[in-house]
Amino acid sequence: MTKPAGNISRQPVQAPLTKLRIGLLGTLPNTIVTLLTLAALAWLLPPLARWALLDATWSGTSADCAMRDGACWAFITAKLRFILFAFYPPELQWRPALVILILAALLVTSALPRFWRKELLLVWPVAALVCWMLLTGGFGSPPVPSNQWGGLPVTLFVWAICFAAATPLAILLALARRSRLGGLRTLSIVYIEVMRGTPMVAILYVAMLILPMALPDAQFDKMIRAMIMITLFWAAYVAEVVRAGLQAILSGQQEAATALGIGYWRTMHLVVLPQALRIVIPGMVNLAIGFLLATSLLAVIGVFDLLNAARAAATDPGWLGFYNEAYLLVALVYFAICFGASRYSLWLERLLRKNPA
Repeated sequence: MTKPAGNISRQPVQAPLTKLRIGLLGTLPNTIVTLLTLAALAWLLPPLARWALLDATWSGTSADCAMRDGACWAFITAKLRFILFAFYPPELQWRPALVILILAALLVTSALPRFWRKELLLVWPVAALVCWMLLTGGFGSPPVPSNQWGGLPVTLFVWAICFAAATPLAILLALARRSRLGGLRTLSIVYIEVMRGTPMVAILYVAMLILPMALPDAQFDKMIRAMIMITLFWAAYVAEVVRAGLQAILSGQQEAATALGIGYWRTMHLVVLPQALRIVIPGMVNLAIGFLLATSLLAVIGVFDLLNAARAAATDPGWLGFYNEAYLLVALVYFAICFGASRYSLWLERLLRKNPA
């Protein structure tokens, strides 16, 4: 005789410390890996701590740093503004600083489900226009050419705006690739495969060399050309992630909506896409992290993103050769953004599981 549903026993919830102990020492292979990891940390951390803290130079000049064997954090203090803003005029650096704040506020707002409304779709182009005008010198401020842009504002601006613009285009491409119209499906497949099979460096060279020759009457700034091509390039990658989510949705749901007289676009908007996009949250975040790191390739067209601004700072004759400190600072910035994105992905997945509606 079967037990009533209410009497079904549940697995006891393990305490965090118990789960950690089992994960680290629960089996012989886990124990060996844990011991090897601890040995590696014991070998690496003491000299790293001595270099970064005990023997470090916290203030002074490059001559003071040369007298010690540790890190030269005085270099970071002296060149921090250049690393963050590159060649942007010092007296106008409040403008790129304001761009960082606007983009950070926009990203945080867009990440919170309570703000997922139609109005948010209008905020993005307005914010992009405001950031562009701040960087170029709108609102009556002195103009600054894009050749002088650089650092963290450029990295965040290109990453956020291009990824945001690529996502709706990618959704259309994914729907087209699953379309029953043979011509539309073929065009979508060709576009996606050609873009995915082309290096991003080649895409940037197309933006700099081919577009001006193809459109001689349209004199776009090189940053606009680069962002257009990056958007088209990233859309192909995002489209494949979205298509994976669409394929995970049972066809019966779309058929049921069609039987109820709901049109194709309303079915996609109300039934299919909300479920598909929820499934591909990890893939989308993974792509976003990869795209952020790929912005360093802007150096091939003469744009100094955060990484290349840090590298240029270490070539200053007054502070020559402090690449380790420069790259470590940039690594911490990238890690903070990427780690925050990964934790947000986990939080959003848990939230949507609790509140599927």
